Amino acid sequence: MDATYGALCKHGYAELTMQDIAEESSKSKGTLHYHFEGKQDLLESFLAFLLNRFEERTRTIPGETPTERLHEFLDELLTPTDEASAEEFRTAILEIKAQSPYNEAYREQLVEFDKALHERLATLVADGLEAGEFRADVDPDETADFLVTVSNGTETRAAAVDRSPERTKRHVHQYIDEFLLADDTETPVDDGMEAGE
Repeated sequence: MDATYGALCKHGYAELTMQDIAEESSKSKGTLHYHFEGKQDLLESFLAFLLNRFEERTRTIPGETPTERLHEFLDELLTPTDEASAEEFRTAILEIKAQSPYNEAYREQLVEFDKALHERLATLVADGLEAGEFRADVDPDETADFLVTVSNGTETRAAAVDRSPERTKRHVHQYIDEFLLADDTETPVDDGMEAGE
């Protein structure tokens, strides 16, 4: 899976071959074909791997309150884990997403990822409601749906028109503090989200 990541960053989706992936790993092309029927089969497994990694990474979110955890989660979500190859990987994932209307297996994996992201966000918002930190009229599902759309749009714009996620990230944090928080809830004093960061 690490080799697939590296090869996608170097070659993109359209030009990617099993040989490219083999060259990034210690396996031969023949060995890869023993385990996977071809590029599509391997990429389906890669998408499943990304989903598993996402779920593991977000199982425990730092923060003492639901508001802090929502801030942390979105900050993590909108910050590339590997800055050096972030642009190339975003482009490759965008190419894979573009294939999903025609590729049922890709679409199924992307739907699962979308569900997992929505569920995680909805749970964080529901926790904030239960703790009395968020306004009573906030709907966890609608809020999660909006934030998933913002996240996907941020990734697409970063890949397609080279727009940095940083500005969107600032506005997302502002959205939490100005739209979700109940009137008597204090904004975190030092969350590292100042406008200049």
